[in-house]
Amino acid sequence: MTSSTPPVAYVTSGLIEDPELSAVLAAFERLGVPAEAVDWRDGSVDWGRFALVVVRSPWDYILDRPAFLAWAEKVAAVTRLANPAPVLERNTDKTYLRTLAEAGVPVVPTAWAAPGDELDGEAGGGFAPWPELVVKPTVSSGARDTVRTTDRAEALAHVRTLTAAGRTAMVQPYLPMVEREGETSLLFLGGRFSHAIRRRPMLSGEVGFEDAVREPDADQLAVAERVLAAVPERAELLYARVDLVRTEDGSPVLIELELTEPRLFLTHLPDGPERLVRAVRAALAG
Repeated sequence: MTSSTPPVAYVTSGLIEDPELSAVLAAFERLGVPAEAVDWRDGSVDWGRFALVVVRSPWDYILDRPAFLAWAEKVAAVTRLANPAPVLERNTDKTYLRTLAEAGVPVVPTAWAAPGDELDGEAGGGFAPWPELVVKPTVSSGARDTVRTTDRAEALAHVRTLTAAGRTAMVQPYLPMVEREGETSLLFLGGRFSHAIRRRPMLSGEVGFEDAVREPDADQLAVAERVLAAVPERAELLYARVDLVRTEDGSPVLIELELTEPRLFLTHLPDGPERLVRAVRAALAG
C-alpha cells in the first residue's frame, strides 16, 4: 500500500490502557498497512478519512452506552466500521444470550429481570436449583457490578439494586468446572478460527492460573461455529471471541459472545498481531 492509502483507525479509549495496542500498531507498520490509534470519544476526529474503523478497546463504553452506539452509527454513515454498528448494538447488551438460546444455541442457563420485574429465587423456576449464583447487569464489562454468592437473599438484593437503577439483571449458576478447566475462548479473525485461550476465571479467586494458548476440543469448535452461525452478520465480522465453559456433564456451553471490544490475546502468539492485520488487509481488499 502506498503512503496515499487512507489509514485504518484502531479504536481505543484514553481512559483504559490497551495492552495489545503497541504490538498491533507495530504489526500494521511491518505489513505496510497505515494505521492510527484513535480515541472514540475524540470529537475532533474526521472518521471519514479512514478506510476502515476497527473497534478494539473502547472499554469505557459501559459508562455511556447510548453515546457509544450513537458514535457507531455516525462512523458507519461515513466509512466502514468493524464490527458493524447493528452487531455492536446487540452485543453490548447481554440479553443477546437469550436470543441465541431461543435459536437453539447451548447457553449457560440464565434467569432475567428487567426493571419492574420480580425475580423469585425460591420459586420452582428461576434459579432455585442452582447452589451458587452469579448476578450481574446485562450491560457490563469484566466483573464490574458482578456478585458471586451462595446466599439467595444476597442474590435477590443485588438483582433489586440493579433493576431499581433501571438496569436489567441476569442470574446464572456458577459452574464448578471453571475451577478445574477455566474458560475457553475461541478467537476468530476474518471469519476463520485463529486460536484458543484457556482463560483464568475472573470470579474463581484462583492464584497462579494464567491465560494460555490451548488447542480447543472438537466439541468446543463445533459449538463455536453454531454460535457464529446464529449471527446474521457472520460474514461481516472482522473478529469474534466465543467464550465457553463446560457444564457438570462435560458439555460446552456459551457464557459470552464478544463481538464489540474483546481482548484477542494476540500477544500470546508469535504472529498474533500480524493475524489481525492480515484480516484487516483482506477486509480492505474485499
